[in-house]
Amino acid sequence: MDWRSVQFDWNRARAFLVTAEEGSLSAAARALKMTQPTLGRQVTALERELGVTLFERRGRGLELTPSGLDLVEHVRAMGDAASNLSLTASGQSTSLEGTVCITATDVTAAFALPPIIERLRRAEPGIEVEIIASNSSSDLKRREADIAIRAYRPTQPDLIAKRVGDVPFSLYASPDYLERLGNPSSPAEFDAADFIGFNRSELLIVALSEFGFNLTQRNFPVLTEYHLVHWELVKHGVGIGVMAIEVGDAEPMVQRVLPDLEPLMGELWLAAHRELKTSRRIRTVYDFLAAELAQSLRQ
Repeated sequence: MDWRSVQFDWNRARAFLVTAEEGSLSAAARALKMTQPTLGRQVTALERELGVTLFERRGRGLELTPSGLDLVEHVRAMGDAASNLSLTASGQSTSLEGTVCITATDVTAAFALPPIIERLRRAEPGIEVEIIASNSSSDLKRREADIAIRAYRPTQPDLIAKRVGDVPFSLYASPDYLERLGNPSSPAEFDAADFIGFNRSELLIVALSEFGFNLTQRNFPVLTEYHLVHWELVKHGVGIGVMAIEVGDAEPMVQRVLPDLEPLMGELWLAAHRELKTSRRIRTVYDFLAAELAQSLRQ
């Protein structure tokens, strides 16, 4: 390789990449924790080094020029390579001191993780834990989190995944709401009932149809993507909702809808980047979570 052909500064290229992804200098400066003028100077310096104009201003934001569009994918590949370098380096750590970031759904983070993290902290006091409660998939490769607890099998080829087990779910409602419905005793009697939905997809409708429910989108007058909000709505009699049996059966404000109904089954997976799996600290937390979550599912 002719190193003399590399005529630009990586820090300036990084400033260009983050600005392109964030859409403005102010957002990019916040992401990189630097001042906007400093970031702007880095982008301008890169334009001088390369002899091209990378951005055009559009209102309050920035838009890539044709030259910028041509170059941004190359710089993104450089960013991925830099991220992989950090991942590989951190994967060699043998210390059990440091932070491990775990991402999980809001329900898992609120109900399943607290007792597990308490036991982990007693067993490994040198490990600090950061929890991201989110129902969206955090990007492990870009280090938004070290370990993810997910309700589906991760498909990215550079992730290590472990199926922890199956999670049974059931339908729940407040006793008052079921009484208002006339305490129906079969799925066919819920045609006029209100259910709490997560989104406008047909997934829940299709799943419940296999148990004899005949529902449409009209049966879902209230939607929320946050399961904790969903659960509070159920507890307060707004409608019927879905919850893991371990959580639902322990809540005195609700009862199972049709207690003899077979549970809905969901999967529980752990995922981590393959290079982080070689880190003793990450591996310790990963294995601890796997054992504890599996144990809770068996109870």
